[in-house]
Amino acid sequence: MFHKIDMETWPRREHYQYYQEKVKTCYQVNVNLDVTKILKRCKKKELKFYPVMIYAIMQGINQNQEFRMALDADGNLGYYDICHPSYTIFHEDDKTFSDIWTAYDEDFKRFYPSAVSDMKHCKKVKGIKAKEGKPAAFTPISCAPWLHYTSISHDTPGPNHMYFPIITFGKYEEQNGKILLPFSVYVNHSVADGYHTAKLVNDIQAICNDCKHWIKL
Repeated sequence: MFHKIDMETWPRREHYQYYQEKVKTCYQVNVNLDVTKILKRCKKKELKFYPVMIYAIMQGINQNQEFRMALDADGNLGYYDICHPSYTIFHEDDKTFSDIWTAYDEDFKRFYPSAVSDMKHCKKVKGIKAKEGKPAAFTPISCAPWLHYTSISHDTPGPNHMYFPIITFGKYEEQNGKILLPFSVYVNHSVADGYHTAKLVNDIQAICNDCKHWIKL
């Protein structure tokens, strides 16, 4: 469901208009997530890390209204109840990728097999869009598992009302006894400030740390 924002009472109205009309700004935040606990849990339960990490990201997204925002057909700003992951899969044979999606479910026991099934079904489907029917409320997620990077940036020209964040993560590596994952969030400043992005990242980190309570397959 889409909820229209009341511009007369919204505390960020002036900020939204400023970054929407005067200084059209997007920004990128790069951090290292500590995935020591969640990776250990995946190995113990014999689960694939990629769909597990997608679930953790989407749980964080769906806890933060600022990252579920969009315009409706009439151009009204609002937010969706939930967003669904739209993520990339890699085709080893020709080194191309495809974008697929999985319906988000708060219950990890239902989400994980759905994501694994979507990945398996689309494994040999070539082209940028390999699964039809993607909902309007989605979060783009990409993984570059070949590289442990320190920073990444996006040059993504397009309409200034592209409000969903773009999330990328890379290859995890062990450093000083911890397993760190390079993690990046590309944000439209019209709808989210540094505080909101920091909260999102911290929420995702907390979800990863708390994995024992939701990874129970």
